[in-house]
Amino acid sequence: MNQDLPTFVVMIAKPTNTEQVQAISAKLWHSGYLPGIHAATALRSSGDPILYINNPPGVPGAVRRTTLDGLKELNELNYDLVGDPETQTRIEQYELAFRMQSSVPELTDLSQETQATFDLYGEEAKKPGTFAYTALMARRMVERGVRFVQVYHNNWDTHSNAAGRLPDQCRDVDQPCYGLIQDLKQRGMFDETLVIWGGEFGRTIYSQGGLSHENYGRDHHPRCFTMWMAGGGTKGGTIYGETDDFSYNIVKDPVHIRDLHATILQLMGYDHERFSYKYQGLDQRLTGVLPARVVSELLA
Repeated sequence: MNQDLPTFVVMIAKPTNTEQVQAISAKLWHSGYLPGIHAATALRSSGDPILYINNPPGVPGAVRRTTLDGLKELNELNYDLVGDPETQTRIEQYELAFRMQSSVPELTDLSQETQATFDLYGEEAKKPGTFAYTALMARRMVERGVRFVQVYHNNWDTHSNAAGRLPDQCRDVDQPCYGLIQDLKQRGMFDETLVIWGGEFGRTIYSQGGLSHENYGRDHHPRCFTMWMAGGGTKGGTIYGETDDFSYNIVKDPVHIRDLHATILQLMGYDHERFSYKYQGLDQRLTGVLPARVVSELLA
């Protein structure tokens, strides 16, 4: 990818329960039909951010590097012999592991961050596993050259107790999102970083289940929902699209998910109609085979 193209920070508000998250979480970092070398690495919310990030006692970094160089030569011989692309994935995984061992401990050490930074994101940013902490980590990762960061915020599946859960959910994400954007601006990184916030559907405006002040819910609503983007070539202060008075159907300027993908690809410097990847004998377009358009009204 051209280094002049934007870095991406995607914040996903995932409306699923804990059991579903445990079942599907691995797929969130999967590379789809791209080779495994493009798969993401998830950082843990407690303990060591990545298991076995440190070398065993008595094994210095130089010895580890020499070992990996020899292992890489053996794997390359096997690839030349068999031609299995997963061999290249294994080589890249070993190399990625070494790079992480060299960089992740420093990346996750927030002791050098100023109090002004914590004031910007909120005091929760000092606590590993919180949304504020991960938002600050996203900035630190982008600052160090990571091209794509995904921040995951769970428990928006408000079929019940919306009044009890939503205030905490909104409090979790409000200040850190603001802090991330302001932090990127202060560091001159905002124009080169695209921040995307959203989930895979909305919630109904009407009540699900019993209606009381203390306990009511809102069902899944795929007809219309809101996402926002900032930085990375987008037009700030723009509201695009409109629903009816009941927030049930779109009445103006609809944006299909394919259109959103086409627009994001445009910001990445790709023409979605020409960009494809060959998988299982087919040239796969990331926006599919149905019509999609770049929403130029969202571009700066």
